[in-house]
Amino acid sequence: MSPELLALQKRLGHEFANPRLLERALTHRSFSSDHYERLEFLGDSVLNLAVSGLLFEKLSQLPEGDLSRVRANLVKQDTLFQIASVLGLAGCLRLGDGEKRSGGHKRPSILADALEAVIGAVYLDAGFDTANALVRRLYSGLELNAQMSAMGKDPKTELQEWLQARKMKLPVYRVVATLGEAHKQTFDVECTVTETGHSERGIGASRRAGEQAAAAAMLQHLTAGAAHGRATPSAA
Repeated sequence: MSPELLALQKRLGHEFANPRLLERALTHRSFSSDHYERLEFLGDSVLNLAVSGLLFEKLSQLPEGDLSRVRANLVKQDTLFQIASVLGLAGCLRLGDGEKRSGGHKRPSILADALEAVIGAVYLDAGFDTANALVRRLYSGLELNAQMSAMGKDPKTELQEWLQARKMKLPVYRVVATLGEAHKQTFDVECTVTETGHSERGIGASRRAGEQAAAAAMLQHLTAGAAHGRATPSAA
């Protein structure tokens, strides 16, 4: 294992039994076909569960809706990027030459995804309790309070709440196309509201960013329609 990864293990507070997992968690698809995306998928779920448990414990007076909004702020790309930067993930990433030249080691989407992949790697290496302890260490520098629920909501959360208030089903997201070369891809994502059959598209540098862009377009469409008196299912 390289000196950089040995130092990262110390910052993580976890020594890997299978160091290959950590290497994969820091490998972008532009560098190798054995990249971090599957670990990112796993880590996203582990992170959400760990943060949910932390908030349930620390903010015991908040109702479900407010807890969801606080969690959304804690697991969004900007927050993960800040944590990854403090952790020093940028210097440990394995990127293809093109991605290096384009500044991939500083790109928020890549660093946020890599952090989730590292959490997924810790989960596979040592189980949920160890991964949960890691998440709590990573968030120990943040003051958790009820005011976080009043922070700006991301478009996906806003759209979900708009639909739920009208007794409508959650939107369906689908990746329509992946554009560009492997080291600099963009994701074309479609958001569909089942009750209306209407779809909107969004483009982003990651799947998550594409979904947020599509959700923002859908929300704009729905709110404009409501303002002009076009019918939507009622909350009756």
